[in-house]
Amino acid sequence: MSCGIQSSSQCVKWRFGCKHYWKLLLFFFCLNDLVSGHIRYSIPEEMKKGSLIGNVAQDLGLDLKRLRSGRARIVTGESIQYTELKTDKGILVVNERIDREQLCGDVTPCSFSFEVILENPMELHQITVEVTDINDHSPTFKRDAIQFEISESANSGGSFTLASAEDPDVGVNGLREYYLTENENFVLKQNSDAQGIKYAEMVLQKPLDRETNPNLSLKLIAVDGGSPQRSGTVNIKISVLDVNDNAPIFNQSVYKATVMENSPRDSYVTTVNASDADFGSNCIVTYYFSDINSGSNNLFTVNRNNGIILITGLIDYEKDKKYELRIEAKDQGGLTDSSKVIIEVIDANDNAPTISVMSFSSPVSEDSPPGTTIGIINVKDLDAGDNGKVHCRIEQNAPFKIKSNLRNYYTLVTDTVLDRETVSEYNITVVATDTGMPPLSTKRTFHVKVSDVNDNPPLFSQGAYNAFIAENNAVGVSILTVRAEDPDENQNARVSYILENASIGGSHLSEYISINSESGVLHAVRSFDYEQIKQLQIVVKAQDGGSPPLSSNVTVKVLIQDQNDNPPQVLYPVQTGGSLVAEMVPRSADVGYLVTKVVAVDVDSGQNAWLSYKLQKATDRALFEVGLQNGEIRTIRGVTDKDAVKQRLAVIVEDNGQPSRSATVIVNVAVADSFPEVLSEFTDYTQDKEYNDNMTFYLVLALAVVSFLFITCLVVIISVKIYRWRQSRVLYHSNLPVIPYYPPRYSDTLGTGTLQHVYNYEVCRTNDSRKSDCKFGTVGSQNVLIMDPSSTGTMQRIQSEKNILDEPDSPLEVS
Repeated sequence: MSCGIQSSSQCVKWRFGCKHYWKLLLFFFCLNDLVSGHIRYSIPEEMKKGSLIGNVAQDLGLDLKRLRSGRARIVTGESIQYTELKTDKGILVVNERIDREQLCGDVTPCSFSFEVILENPMELHQITVEVTDINDHSPTFKRDAIQFEISESANSGGSFTLASAEDPDVGVNGLREYYLTENENFVLKQNSDAQGIKYAEMVLQKPLDRETNPNLSLKLIAVDGGSPQRSGTVNIKISVLDVNDNAPIFNQSVYKATVMENSPRDSYVTTVNASDADFGSNCIVTYYFSDINSGSNNLFTVNRNNGIILITGLIDYEKDKKYELRIEAKDQGGLTDSSKVIIEVIDANDNAPTISVMSFSSPVSEDSPPGTTIGIINVKDLDAGDNGKVHCRIEQNAPFKIKSNLRNYYTLVTDTVLDRETVSEYNITVVATDTGMPPLSTKRTFHVKVSDVNDNPPLFSQGAYNAFIAENNAVGVSILTVRAEDPDENQNARVSYILENASIGGSHLSEYISINSESGVLHAVRSFDYEQIKQLQIVVKAQDGGSPPLSSNVTVKVLIQDQNDNPPQVLYPVQTGGSLVAEMVPRSADVGYLVTKVVAVDVDSGQNAWLSYKLQKATDRALFEVGLQNGEIRTIRGVTDKDAVKQRLAVIVEDNGQPSRSATVIVNVAVADSFPEVLSEFTDYTQDKEYNDNMTFYLVLALAVVSFLFITCLVVIISVKIYRWRQSRVLYHSNLPVIPYYPPRYSDTLGTGTLQHVYNYEVCRTNDSRKSDCKFGTVGSQNVLIMDPSSTGTMQRIQSEKNILDEPDSPLEVS
């Protein structure tokens, strides 16, 4: 009886703990975005404290820093914390001794769950530890001894139900069979009830004789199926009574009753009744369960005197929907009768639905059509009737819906077309609610990622690009970086840059510009000259790495900026090497007389082409001046007889670039009134200065030209001789028919006709005569056929009609 009370206390304690545990879980389920993982471990019971259960950090994909920074801890509704989380190692170890029989009793599989919570950000991971059974218990009997009082008049074949042994272990470690010590009167018969519980009956094989043996002592041995095997023993003491020939008889062979699930203790179930036809003490009947276990783990009790059955434990419909109790009535003489009590349990809505994932696919492609299945779930409610009917729905507004195809099975499908660039992942919360009163519900969150397809082309950040580069740039200098973004991801977002085919001034674009296919940096392949190219207009294509690839184009205009890289060029006066040009100024010239004008240009542009003129040197600086802007040379005083006839002016022309460039021109001025006077002054000057230099140059040039012409003629003559000799050899050894040449207006002597025009015939010959072909030309002026020494053997015309007329009898030349 004490065992039953202790067991009941444990059950109440478990129920109280579960109540708070579910409150805590309800709080965390409201934070559904925090739940990120569920792992399950299996360990044997009775492991030592500190024994390793599993590596939580590795199984959850968390590093040790995250466990420490998140202040990872275990949250459980149990008063006993069986496990401990070592945050420094990320492992889960045994904290308290785990007794599977104490934790779960005979429920299989046996497991307990708890949560690991982390902070900053909040994360909640559920861990379930399944405790497997070991053979750590021997079969035991609740009684120290089984006593029977059997009348000596008992008939052979009478059975006596023995107390069953109890083995808290389960499966193969549980109770397997019974053995009875050898004796002359009884044999052992083993049976199993509807719940599969083994019990033994002692069958009288030989009638008892009180006078010979008034007391019998036997042993009942119960063994389990574990390894090593364990056993338990109980003594059977049999007292042989005097004759009591009437046994109690139940008024019903089967008693039936119903109870509500979760009924309170001491609730009435039913009353059993048995009567004994004997008189006196032999008719007093007592009631008891024939087996301690037939009370279904002390859920029921029977009053020994009146047969009233009451509830003493927690009735759970999901654990047992029906109980079958074997009850016995015994008189004072030891005669018994047995009956069966069937108790049916009425369900109460005390279980929320459970959601199990049969299959789940993530990620799902963004081009999946509506109706694509991403998951199949199974929803069950352990309750019965309306309490077990479940409806599912999706809690938030998402492009998904849930459909029911089979009973308790639901399909999670897409409802609309997905777009990864808009939403890349979803947290879908499925709510399962039963129809009980009050209704209970369960939530399950699914994290769905959307995988990318190549549905977006790269887009440039600008509609067009303008770049500036100074001329005379270094080869390979960076001009501009174009950038295109692709909202796709991974390979579909990998952008390559390509220059579209184009030509500039007959040259391919690649001779001017190159582009880095990965970075989009434009480089100059050559040094640009502003005076030749003012700008380049190119088209850059950005292409992604998808299949098929998508692309877009952008126009890039490269403007070349001018630099001051060209000096001014003097157009007038013309500087000649062989003669001297002089400007004449009459001696009667007045102040401001225009002597001449220096004309110069600069091929640069802008301020680099602004020219200024300065007088650098002069025979008489007091006589002439140069206009700064126009280059006009004028007198600044009147000419006198004392002024020299020959005046040499050095004028420098400078542009306005940075740095500036210049050119110098020599202006010779003759101050005289007549030409002979000027000529006598300048002739000696010119001839004496340049004669020697020019003579040497021309002599060397003439010698080089004559030598080159001589060697060239000699090589040509030798080549022609060798060429003609080889052609004649080829024609001589070939089987090619010779086509005669007919002079112009040749008449046939036989009178068969006349050839009124000049015809040329071209014969084409190959190495295989069967594949030779002939081409007949039209009227032409070239009429001599030759053979090409190449492998094709094509004959070419090499002489003009005039040569043929000059040498009518010349042979046909073959090359």
